[in-house]
Amino acid sequence: MSKRRNNKVQGVDPAYFDKQRESMRRVHRKAVLFNDNELTAINEYCRRFKVSSRSALIRQAVMERVLRGLEENHPTLF
Repeated sequence: MSKRRNNKVQGVDPAYFDKQRESMRRVHRKAVLFNDNELTAINEYCRRFKVSSRSALIRQAVMERVLRGLEENHPTLF
């Protein structure tokens, strides 16, 4: 006869998820102005590639550029 196992699932503390979710909230607003040609290009890109959230697209593009720049220019010891 096999022993019966206690199948209690130990999950992550819900307070941890609340803290994680709170740290990812976007609370800082920045405004960006585009000229007619830039806005037309963004709208065309969104139409062509079926992007539903322009703000997410712009946020992702900016953050990719920022993080790449930080990675390429990180301080070196020597």
